[in-house]
Amino acid sequence: MADQKKMVAEITSMEEDFTQWYTDVCMKAELVSYSQLKGFMVIKPAGYAIWEGIQKHLDERFKATGVQNVYMPMLIPESLLKKEAELVNGFAPEVAWVTQGGTEPLTERLCVRPTSETVFSDFFKDDVHSWRDLPRVYNQWCSVVRWEKETRPFLRSREFLWQEGHTIHATKEEAEARTQQMLDVYADFLAEDLAIPTIKGQKTEKEKFAGAEATYTIEALMHDGRALQSGTSHFFGQKFAEAYDITFTDKNNTLQYVWQTSWGMTTRVIGAMIMVHGDNRGLVIPPRIAPTEVIIIPVQQRKAGVLEKAYALRDQLIQSGFRVKVDDSDKSPGYKFAECEMRGVPVRVEIGPRDIEKGQCVLVRRDTLEKEECALSDLSERIGALLKTIQGDMYTKAKKHMEAHTYVAHNAEEFRKTFEEKTGFVKAMWCGDRACEDKIKELYGVTSRCIPYEQEKVADTCVCCGRPATKMVIWGKAY
Repeated sequence: MADQKKMVAEITSMEEDFTQWYTDVCMKAELVSYSQLKGFMVIKPAGYAIWEGIQKHLDERFKATGVQNVYMPMLIPESLLKKEAELVNGFAPEVAWVTQGGTEPLTERLCVRPTSETVFSDFFKDDVHSWRDLPRVYNQWCSVVRWEKETRPFLRSREFLWQEGHTIHATKEEAEARTQQMLDVYADFLAEDLAIPTIKGQKTEKEKFAGAEATYTIEALMHDGRALQSGTSHFFGQKFAEAYDITFTDKNNTLQYVWQTSWGMTTRVIGAMIMVHGDNRGLVIPPRIAPTEVIIIPVQQRKAGVLEKAYALRDQLIQSGFRVKVDDSDKSPGYKFAECEMRGVPVRVEIGPRDIEKGQCVLVRRDTLEKEECALSDLSERIGALLKTIQGDMYTKAKKHMEAHTYVAHNAEEFRKTFEEKTGFVKAMWCGDRACEDKIKELYGVTSRCIPYEQEKVADTCVCCGRPATKMVIWGKAY
């Protein structure tokens, strides 16, 4: 038990310092480590295994909607980037440049992709000729580089992993439908696989993606009451088509510009998972995304038959389709218990000599730490049911937390008081004026998270200026 207490004590309490708790969890659970290059992180096997699970589930969802995977070059000529002024201006402060190849200076600077609208557009202009070539519905899994000033594991780093979808269509209606469809895919993925509830909505003009006509977002609420933008889908209209001359001949033999979309989700959703579900013991990973769903810990493993039984149970569960490991290390049982709790394994199976005699084992849920005895003959069936229950309960708990930390401000005084005394989402009316949005950020340090699809008229006037307002906005402090 001393080993267990020592390990738990190494993680700062989230009530004491949530930021340090988050960093401790990332490091102690061996998800990441820092590299010698400032702002760049090493994703260790435990962290990358979670990303692989995210990739698997998202990729299946994408392909079910007709998406095909491709890969584009990571370097972009400066002249190509500059063809769409709004995009280059939006990313200019974060762009990393390559100026030399080998020993020779380059005749033109090459940017390390901060995003790939430009290279996709340049490709599309030569790849599409007729309406028969449309739509093109592509996605790539890759990394991008953005020279961020402040970094934090998973949430913000100078290089991060993501997927970026890029599509072109013959009509505006098709492109708009794809934009909404992919936002729904993201929302469903977070809810069903990561057990994270979100609010869907549109970004304001100030907060939208550079170069987009409209940006749509899913916003999640972390345990500390801060928001995290967890996925975005952009409708580009014909801005990039006109800038890069992406045209096609329609059914009437008339030359038309395509309609374009883009959508992306990054490794920051791993940070969301940590901050929504984690506790003072460490990670709590939703079963559907967990690299290991079940860990078997043999108690008194040196006694005859204990390890053999643990391996037999592992093989039985693997054959039933579960992701299972046995911790047969020389560490004490208490240390093993604390370690698998810190790593967030959804279910722990404890098996010792007495359990074997009784034909049973002990099951421990990571999310609630509840224990139960289970007959070995019922193990596979019980594990399956328990994992489904844990997945559902984790979502329910997160949804209740979000609802309990979502407030309504009817006027400026309520708005001010809420953000002074509480953390979370605040629903408040807005007149649509950028000046009011800027002033709210200046006064309270909060930003508009989205104009939610589910609108409510919580007041008649803007929470900032008092003028008539028709849009209800979700406001919050964000990562």
